[in-house]
Amino acid sequence: MNSEERIAKALAVSTDTRAFELGRNNLNKAPELFQRFFEGRKALIVADNNTWRVAGEAVYDFFKAAGVPVERFLFEEEEFHADWDHIEQLDAAIDRSGAIVVSVGSGTINDLCKLCSHHHEQSYLTIPTAASVDGYTSFGASITKDNAKQTFSCPAPVAVLADVEVIAAAPKEMTAAGYADLAAKVPAGGEWMIADLVGTEPIVPEAWHILQDDLDELLSDPAGVAAGNLDAVGALFEGLILSGFAMQAARSSRPASCCDHLFSHILDMTHHRYKGKFVSHGFQVAIGTLIMCKVFDNFFKVDVDAIDIDKCVAAWPSLEEEQQRALALFTDFPAPRLGYESITQKYSDKEGVRRELTLLKEQWPVLKKKLQDQLWPYEKMKESFRIAGAPYEPEMIGVDDAWIRYAFPVVQLMRFRYNLLDIAKRGGFYDDIVF
Repeated sequence: MNSEERIAKALAVSTDTRAFELGRNNLNKAPELFQRFFEGRKALIVADNNTWRVAGEAVYDFFKAAGVPVERFLFEEEEFHADWDHIEQLDAAIDRSGAIVVSVGSGTINDLCKLCSHHHEQSYLTIPTAASVDGYTSFGASITKDNAKQTFSCPAPVAVLADVEVIAAAPKEMTAAGYADLAAKVPAGGEWMIADLVGTEPIVPEAWHILQDDLDELLSDPAGVAAGNLDAVGALFEGLILSGFAMQAARSSRPASCCDHLFSHILDMTHHRYKGKFVSHGFQVAIGTLIMCKVFDNFFKVDVDAIDIDKCVAAWPSLEEEQQRALALFTDFPAPRLGYESITQKYSDKEGVRRELTLLKEQWPVLKKKLQDQLWPYEKMKESFRIAGAPYEPEMIGVDDAWIRYAFPVVQLMRFRYNLLDIAKRGGFYDDIVF
């Protein structure tokens, strides 16, 4: 399937986004695209100092030339994040202007614009400036509030205008981060298969096929991505946008993330820095993705047929015991009740564990083949990251083996989403697959 066919197929099942224009030197189309959906309304160009320079000012001038009322709002900080303080700032700017937002930037700005537009019961136009994240067209915005990284439900933009020339000119680190974020869909897809098996989050075919059918192809040129090749970066960006469409179709982030992203959430919530700076979302996810590829490699070595279901059921702790484990584990975490709340949502009683392990054993030959077709071996993923310019060793983002050992139980408990670590806990092979 070619790019135009993929995009048309995705738009046909998307719930929020009605237009996606991907081209070269096409920022001049912004006023026309805006008026298609927001005729007669004022535009508020939202950018930071960098994205204003690379695209925002040009977009602003195109709106002025087209006679469309326009204002601007700039985040002036050199380094800022999608946190609640910035939501309040942008909400106030929209209140003052009465305008429709035009987001010009990467993931942080887009998430802020998405949630604030939702607060005002209106959509928005997004103009990405980097192939750095998959959140441009996702349903939901990832915002830090009350010391916890939270996904707030809110619609994706009604339209996306992407200039590949601008996107390919972004810092190479941002493009490499986007490559890692797209690659995370490999293990995330495997974990969705496991959730589908036990019935907690069944695979949504429309969401699955939007991206997974062509994921390997879209990730096939890490060298081109590193070189800033327009075709390679265009394919990467398309994959990131398709990932967002998949989340729209599923009405959740399940098609795009699982444990791979939770390692990143821990780093965000604990304000991790390396060499004095915050590590980008994509670079954090790179290490989370590699960790989960290695965990899957270990999973494939497990003798599932030898699992003693009766023994596992007899040893399974009560909900109260799991809640106490979560409270103890998260005592010094910025959100100390997060694990407690998550395990309360996804806890399985003994009969539930029996059912899940019975399904695993009965369907293991078929499931293992599907998972092996889906997953990349750790060494393949690591080499692809090395070529693309993404981190491929934990130390490259300032974490070590001790941190990974600490993170595994936190990851397993920090979200209601059923994951590979959950089935491993139930089956008694958790210690065999973590490291």
